Amino acid sequence: MQQETLPLDPYNVIITGVGGQGNVMASRILGNMLSRKGLSVTIGETFGASQRGGSVMSHLRISTGSTWSPQIPRGQCHLVISLEPTEAMRVLATYGNPHVNVLCNMRPIHAIGVISGDQQYPDLDAISTWITELSEACWFLEATTKALELGNPIFGNIMMIGAAAAIGVLPFDREDFEAVISESLPAEKRSLNLRAFDMGIRMVQSAG
Repeated sequence: MQQETLPLDPYNVIITGVGGQGNVMASRILGNMLSRKGLSVTIGETFGASQRGGSVMSHLRISTGSTWSPQIPRGQCHLVISLEPTEAMRVLATYGNPHVNVLCNMRPIHAIGVISGDQQYPDLDAISTWITELSEACWFLEATTKALELGNPIFGNIMMIGAAAAIGVLPFDREDFEAVISESLPAEKRSLNLRAFDMGIRMVQSAG
C-alpha cells in the first residue's frame, strides 16, 4: 500500500453539531475511511445535553504513523466540519487559528433558550462574516436543505463528509466512502447515502 500523505502531521479535524444531527456517525465514517488508507486515527468525543439538542463534538487526530492523544490542543484545529452555524463559532473560539479551514452547514438549530425567547440566535450573515475573518478558507453549505430533498435531514452529515472530500485536504474519495458504508448498511440504503455524498461534493464545487 502506498503511504498516504497529509498536509500536517497530525492533521486535526473537529466535527461539531448538536444532538440528533449524526455527528458521531460522521466521525466514525471519516475515521474508518482514513484508517482503511493506512493512517492512524484517534477519535475523542465530548457530549453536552445531546438528547436536548446540546453540543456534540468529535476530535479526530490523523497521522501517518504516530498515535496522538484524543484531545486537540487549543488553537490547533486544521479543519472544522460544522453541522450547525453557532457550533462552528464555538469551536473556532477555542480551537481556531488563522490557517484553519471551515465547512459549515448553515441551517440553524435553535436551543430552548432561543425558542422560549430568553436568548437571541445570532444573525447568519454575521456568523458568516465572523467565520470568514477567522479562517484561511471556508465554505457555507445548505446541507440540511439538500438533505430534506432526499427525505431526511440526517443526510446532511453525509453531505458534509462529501464536502470534505471535495476540498481535497484529506486522502479519501467516493470509492472509500462506498467501501465503508458497504460494511454496515444494507444495499437498499447505500444508494441514498452515495447520493448524499455526491451532493456534498457538488455543493463545494458550485461554491468554488
